Amino acid sequence: MIELRNVSKSYNKGKVKAVDDLTLVVRPGEIFGFLGPNGAGKTTTLKMIVGLLKPDAGTIAVNGLDTQTNALACKAMTTYVPDYPAIYERLTGLEYLNFIGDVYGVPKADRLRRIEKWLEIFELTKAVGNPIQSYSHGMKQKIVLTAALLPAPRVMILDEPMVGLDPRSAHQLKELMREHCDQGKTLFFSTHIMEVAEKLCDRIGIINKGRLIACGTMDELKKLDAEPDQSLENIFLELTET
Repeated sequence: MIELRNVSKSYNKGKVKAVDDLTLVVRPGEIFGFLGPNGAGKTTTLKMIVGLLKPDAGTIAVNGLDTQTNALACKAMTTYVPDYPAIYERLTGLEYLNFIGDVYGVPKADRLRRIEKWLEIFELTKAVGNPIQSYSHGMKQKIVLTAALLPAPRVMILDEPMVGLDPRSAHQLKELMREHCDQGKTLFFSTHIMEVAEKLCDRIGIINKGRLIACGTMDELKKLDAEPDQSLENIFLELTET
């Protein structure tokens, strides 16, 4: 579970309010989609959850542990995929995955089995021995996703995870996301792809100008609109037009 209570974050000495008094709970076993226009505060929120940024106010807890006072314990149960693959490009894919396995203390037998599985799913088996700097953007995204899955984390935080993926890999990732949450684990991801959010997410939160303006299931979000059976895209555009 992820719990944010009255979380705020500003930049430029308080002149720019990136996240404004955000309260949000992501439950175990659910895929939670986080939507918003560019600059709405999505990435800032995700970075605060994983400990890359410190909130100016409020508290964040992961599975009941405060991310500030129990930082290492929270990070040990969480994996994060940023919106752009941040990776050690001079390592080979296999060296990078083993590095991540060492960081998270993944036993050798589990590590080998999981690496083989994810590499096959993402069609990286033949490329894993090559330096990451030789990979395409999509391949880099897939090796980062493989690394995020490797520790079998209780919580996954994904920032625009579909960007750069080919249709087959995107389909595989969506299935893996569902499988992760069907095990009672938690997944929080941001996306601009409305169709993915509408079909995949158990609940959706919409943030605009740093404030949460809507949150709920698709059925609950549809009730916010005067016209019945509106698509998520139309609901999103209407809620964020001002």
